[in-house]
Amino acid sequence: MENAKKIMEKQGYRFPGKHSAVKICEWTKKSLIDKGFCYKQRFYGIKSHRCCQVSPWILCQNKCVHCWRPIELEIEKSFENNGIDNPEFIIDESIKMHRKLLSGFNGNAKANVKKVKEAQEPMQFAISLIGEPIVYPKIGEFIDELRKRGKTSFVVTNGLCPEVLKKLNDKKQLPTQIYLILNSSNKEHYDKWHRSSEKNAWEKLNKTLKLFPKLKTRRVIRITLVRDLNDCRENIKEFDELILKAKPDFIEIKSFMSIGFSRNRLGYERMLSHKEIKEYSKRLVKELGNDYKILDEQEISRIVLIGKDKKKMKIKKSEI
Repeated sequence: MENAKKIMEKQGYRFPGKHSAVKICEWTKKSLIDKGFCYKQRFYGIKSHRCCQVSPWILCQNKCVHCWRPIELEIEKSFENNGIDNPEFIIDESIKMHRKLLSGFNGNAKANVKKVKEAQEPMQFAISLIGEPIVYPKIGEFIDELRKRGKTSFVVTNGLCPEVLKKLNDKKQLPTQIYLILNSSNKEHYDKWHRSSEKNAWEKLNKTLKLFPKLKTRRVIRITLVRDLNDCRENIKEFDELILKAKPDFIEIKSFMSIGFSRNRLGYERMLSHKEIKEYSKRLVKELGNDYKILDEQEISRIVLIGKDKKKMKIKKSEI
């Protein structure tokens, strides 16, 4: 793990505790010098410069071929009998490390002084940095603690722990917004793409899809398209059936981006243009029906947002 940790630290990762990680998002950096902002700000109203990118659990059951995270590194060995950190500790330490990573902007002549000051107290936690956060045994308490502090939280899950999601729903501990990753439209594609160590992974994902409409929070399906892997028209009807089973509030259709460790597996030629993403989204909307439509897009991120009601896009204080 020490070699893995050194490599990750060079890439900007920091480790607040035994099984957590924090890293400054490139969009946070760009926002601080007024050079743009994340599509999540455009779509949902969260502020990129006040976002903390974190994960309370850096392990994942999958080794997805498109993942920009360091799935090749043997980080699992660091988890042997190390114990479990409490949510308060992880959040406090993540904020400290977040501030330290941002310290260079204090003397940056290009930086927006007001934004830099505001960024010292992040108000949005993107729980999606690395690993599968739902596996963290105290994920419910983690989300509760963020809510007590008046912070929004976005959790990205691979959908392999439906029983945990049900428990979070029953205990009213779901995040402000939950993302379910849906990159494969059938079991054959799923096994090749996600290379899961979880038994019956495809079946568990489908249990989560069935549970998804019952989750009492904002629900998003995210589909990442990779050229010649899952972007063919033949898959659209299969995706349509899975999406309608989940009944999400929103669907994000995004191009794979050849960044980080994914560059060792998939090249730039596997990225779709924004035009291609939009064309695919139009075809998906046509198949979906049920009042789904294209609500917004961000060309630089090669992403399109699909949903039913544009008025519901922005997060309200009552939803925290």
